[in-house]
Amino acid sequence: MFTTNPFAGLSAFVSPSVMQTYIVVMIILVAAGTIYDVLHKKSARYFRENMRKSKAEGTKVGGGEMISMAIKTAVVDVAMSGEFCSQRRRIAHLLGMYGFIFFAVATTVMVFRYPTANVATPAIWPLLWWLGAAMVCIGGYWFWFFIRVDVSAEGSSPFRIMPADLFILSLLGSATFALIWAFLQARGHAWTMIAFWLHIIFTTVLFGSVPWSKFAHMFFKPAAAFEKRLSAANGTRSNLPPPADKPEEFGKVSYQPRNY
Repeated sequence: MFTTNPFAGLSAFVSPSVMQTYIVVMIILVAAGTIYDVLHKKSARYFRENMRKSKAEGTKVGGGEMISMAIKTAVVDVAMSGEFCSQRRRIAHLLGMYGFIFFAVATTVMVFRYPTANVATPAIWPLLWWLGAAMVCIGGYWFWFFIRVDVSAEGSSPFRIMPADLFILSLLGSATFALIWAFLQARGHAWTMIAFWLHIIFTTVLFGSVPWSKFAHMFFKPAAAFEKRLSAANGTRSNLPPPADKPEEFGKVSYQPRNY
């Protein structure tokens, strides 16, 4: 089951050309939604003007240091999610991020390169597909039920839903019903196509709701992380005050009475 291309079995009911067209439409929706989000919220203009102002007001940063900051941004802030102070939140985010990448890439490869049972699919792609979807579910449900601030700190119900939850819920729905669909298909269950269409619905919401969800944030975060490093290097610190000295730990310093 874990080494079987689920889209090859689906080709008996849905034409490979339809599956391929659907993926292309989803890519277009993400691109169009991100462009709309950038124009509507003026994110690109904000980062461009903020970086120009930072360069003008701060000390000059050399080209070598700029390259070093770019590498650190890519490795620490993007690849390792270094912006998260909480270790649990970072792990959950990494599971979801890399799981989504595995899931999306494996889906695209299997649909375009191995769309039918007539073409043998290398086992690595179905394995990555299952692994990616499972990682999304583990990281996503862990975050939803145990890490969310309003749940873990404020004691709110994990079933309380807000508009800001559109991205995580549609992502979880897409990955969850993908696993259910593939499992039922391998068993020849009568509800296979119901699970598949639920997967399609959640996937369409995920990629079609970019202007109203947090999906586009993944494109803004690298720019924000790089700008933060630049402002720290040139001394502007985004108009923030310098970090305060670390206070003494309570109870470590004895009280010294004043002499009058």
